[in-house]
Amino acid sequence: MGFDEPTRRQAISAMGVVTTGFAIGITDDTATAAPPDVGNTVDLHLRINGKPVRFAIDPRVTLLDLVREHAGLTGTKKGCDHGQCGACTVLANGRRINSCLSLALSHEGDEITTVEGLAANGELDPIQAAFIEHDGFQCGYCTPGQICSAVALISELKRCDASVVTANLVHKGETKDLLTDGELRERMSGNLCRCGAYQGIVAAVKEVASR
Repeated sequence: MGFDEPTRRQAISAMGVVTTGFAIGITDDTATAAPPDVGNTVDLHLRINGKPVRFAIDPRVTLLDLVREHAGLTGTKKGCDHGQCGACTVLANGRRINSCLSLALSHEGDEITTVEGLAANGELDPIQAAFIEHDGFQCGYCTPGQICSAVALISELKRCDASVVTANLVHKGETKDLLTDGELRERMSGNLCRCGAYQGIVAAVKEVASR
């Protein structure tokens, strides 16, 4: 090794300095980045589980993060965060949505119902009770979204809304043909259960829907 050649230790130390410089944003002109704008908030008014609420939020906040981080309603779960698993399902004006895909500001004035808002007067919602009776869950992570989805599904059946597998599109107020296992599985297909408790979920929904 020549006198002027760096040792292995020196070379590694030099690389560490360079790498650290890139990591913290050091440049030749020593320019510094502007601090993030922390004052960019917008007022949002809506109702959550029957109660009027107001938030000052970043416009980029999703409805999922609003109910979990701002409202403290952690029953709604963050699963895939891409609208694929259904764990974040809530009701917006009675209709089920994936809250991870919806900006909170788009729900100005809306009625949002989470799993915490389904029970009333100390009594479980019929769907909640049916899930317990039919073992419609195992680990329970997806269960809040499953239950919210099932509540909306019952309303859809009352309106005789068709699904992609509905054979007869003219029901005249009758829901009997909409209570098959195939119909219910299709209507709940947006909610994934990694534990595989689908048989119990279908049984719970069918029991409540057939009343």
